[in-house]
Amino acid sequence: MKYNHTQIGVLMIIVLIAITFLFIYIVYLNWVEFYSLTSMILIFLILLSFLTLNVNIDDDALNIKFWYWLYTNSFLLKEIESVKVVKNPWYIWWWIRFWFWPKKIIVYNVSWFDAVEIVLKDGKIYRIGTDEPIQLEKVINENIIK
Repeated sequence: MKYNHTQIGVLMIIVLIAITFLFIYIVYLNWVEFYSLTSMILIFLILLSFLTLNVNIDDDALNIKFWYWLYTNSFLLKEIESVKVVKNPWYIWWWIRFWFWPKKIIVYNVSWFDAVEIVLKDGKIYRIGTDEPIQLEKVINENIIK
C-alpha cells in the first residue's frame, strides 16, 4: 500500500507571519544594513522551509521531506524493526529536534504533538510528526511485515 500525506505547520505559519511583519517594520525604520538584511532573508527562508512535512511510502522506503530543498530523509522499510503512535512532549514541538534523554531520539515535526516512533534494526529511534498517526502506523506496519 502506498502512502503520501503532507502535514501543514499551522504554528509555523503564524510564526512566519509575525517574523515577516517584524522584518518589514525593521526595514521601514531603516535599521537595516547589508548584513542584517542578509540575515533576515536567511532566517525567513529557513522558517519557510518548515511550513510542511511530507511523508511518502513507496515500495521500499519511507521518505520524509520538509517543504523545499532544505531537508529530506529516507528509511528503508526492511530496516524498520517496530513502529508505534506516540505523543511528543511540549518542549520538542516542531522542526528537527535531537532528544538525548532518557534515550536518543531524532524528531521531525512541523505541528502539534502526535507522531509515529520508528525503531530501526540498528537501534536508532526516530519520530515523525503527523496529523494522521494511526493511519501512518498502520501503513508502515503493513509494509514492514512483507
